Amino acid sequence: QVQLVESGGGLVQPGGSLRLSCAASGIIFSIYDMGWYRQAPGKQRELVANRRSGGTTNYVDSVKGRFTISRDNAKNTVYLQMNSLKPEDTAVYYCNARLNAPLTLYEYWGQGTQVTVSS
Repeated sequence: QVQLVESGGGLVQPGGSLRLSCAASGIIFSIYDMGWYRQAPGKQRELVANRRSGGTTNYVDSVKGRFTISRDNAKNTVYLQMNSLKPEDTAVYYCNARLNAPLTLYEYWGQGTQVTVSS
């Protein structure tokens, strides 16, 4: 059974920092592309950052220079370090694991963790 368990969300003031963690089980973590998505009220879910199994990273423009995604394959965990947080970063953040295999897409989601940036 595949599980992605996020932690680290919470309430933080503008300019503050949080680190999200996502612990994966039930998959061969090292071969999966891992990502963080977010969904704000009334908006579509968007990709925040991903770190592919080969090491390349991608960020949405709005978080470049403020957020850093990393992964520890030995711990089956992906992280999202979020600095200089802004109220517009408020959303539910979801961990995503994705493997594009021949003829089959494997994709899993965590349950989400709330991040609220407010004074």
